[in-house]
Amino acid sequence: MNSLTTMQRDLVARWRAAAPRDRLIARVTAVIVSLLLLWLIALAPAWGTLRKAPGEIDRLDRELQQMRTMAQQAQAFKQAVPVSTEQSMTALKAATARLGPAAELTFSGTQAQLRLRGVPGGALALWISEARQGARARPQEAELQNGPQGFSGRMTLQLPAATGT
Repeated sequence: MNSLTTMQRDLVARWRAAAPRDRLIARVTAVIVSLLLLWLIALAPAWGTLRKAPGEIDRLDRELQQMRTMAQQAQAFKQAVPVSTEQSMTALKAATARLGPAAELTFSGTQAQLRLRGVPGGALALWISEARQGARARPQEAELQNGPQGFSGRMTLQLPAATGT
């Protein structure tokens, strides 16, 4: 504690001994450094947050709308009338026929397997939507590759008799 008091006394003595011009330079420098620290610590982060806020709000609004849409779809799935395994198979066959010769559907018990060879992405998305909504089938496994002609691979679906929906 003694060395701290001594150091403080030395600084006060130097301050009093300094020329008025040196004191002014020291004060101006202290004010500039203080303002810089205030900007870096308090104002710049807040300013950045305010600048980014409108974009973040728009992004979050889009995400909220997507979540609401998915919630409505989930509610529609819950309220959908169950279909039998035969109805599900018929709906899957009809949807697969629209894909043409690039798709082959086989059934094994309560599962269906779709093999694809160059099916366009839009057609595949429509088929998946029809399989989920019309046939109430749920994708279980998918091994798909996207090539120049479209998607190739296989997809396994669970039919509604085994899932209870």
